[in-house]
Amino acid sequence: MKVLVTGATGLIGRQVVHRLREAGVELRLASRRPERLAPQRLEPDRLGPESDIVPMPDFDAPASAFLALTRDVTAVVHCAALNNDQGNATEADFRAANVQLSAKLAHAAAAQASGRFILLSSIRAVIGARASAKVDEDTVPAPQDAYGRSKREAEIAVLDAYASHGRSDAAILRLPPVYGIGMKGNLATLMRLADTALPIPTGALTASRSLLSSQSAAQAVWHLLCHPEPLHPIYTASDVPPVSVAAIIAAFRSGLGRPARLMAMPAGPMRAAAMLIGKRTFWESLTATQICDPSLLASEGWRPETGTLQRLTEIARLSGTRPPV
Repeated sequence: MKVLVTGATGLIGRQVVHRLREAGVELRLASRRPERLAPQRLEPDRLGPESDIVPMPDFDAPASAFLALTRDVTAVVHCAALNNDQGNATEADFRAANVQLSAKLAHAAAAQASGRFILLSSIRAVIGARASAKVDEDTVPAPQDAYGRSKREAEIAVLDAYASHGRSDAAILRLPPVYGIGMKGNLATLMRLADTALPIPTGALTASRSLLSSQSAAQAVWHLLCHPEPLHPIYTASDVPPVSVAAIIAAFRSGLGRPARLMAMPAGPMRAAAMLIGKRTFWESLTATQICDPSLLASEGWRPETGTLQRLTEIARLSGTRPPV
């Protein structure tokens, strides 16, 4: 088996590369920054002679560029995306990177790769950051921002590309917020918030959230590549059980060596303070309960992570000791 992994330098892509290499899989690694795939940048995951390193084509590259990218590979794991931590990205930027590029890659892979195509997507394809909901494969998509809309359109584009070639061996893997060394977005913001000796008024942050470790995401990808039965079109992954936002902050504080000092405070004053400083959207995202149901993946033999808070503590500890990049 030879697997093309796009976005191989990203938080999840690095773990996918590591997991596939552990399994002895031959790899082709694609990135917009191929120089970051030098062996010394991926320690301890040394590339080895079995890995091709290639630049990722732009969304407007000709079809021939994507055919060259997928030539002689068995399967594709498409991790590359423009994520929602890019604050200045426009709707057009998201559509180009997430929809148009994914569609071209899927058409090329469906034409000549004999194995499966796994697209990493997000629960933002079905719910907004401020919605309280339980998410599974049957959740009716209602994305609320440019990023979410682009991920939903990418899902449709990939499945349609494979269907147009008479194939059904593409699958979408929807993920909640993913944590690991180098994480970004709201989880990184919460870890920065936790890194203070001052008391933190987290008593109102009781909303439950599903998270996913980057290692578990990679295990889910490997499961979908190897599962002997036909794939479902959509899967949802997450750690179990969900954890509260207050517990996330407490875990980070523990790992950073900070005292707990989490104060109970009514939600009203905290919401008013957030609005006053222009952080209403962030506050509403913190107080939404979003629970993902990974039952379908688990029924097929994938094992979800169960030690979320312990892992968050360890990530904070390691992040606090790593030299700045």
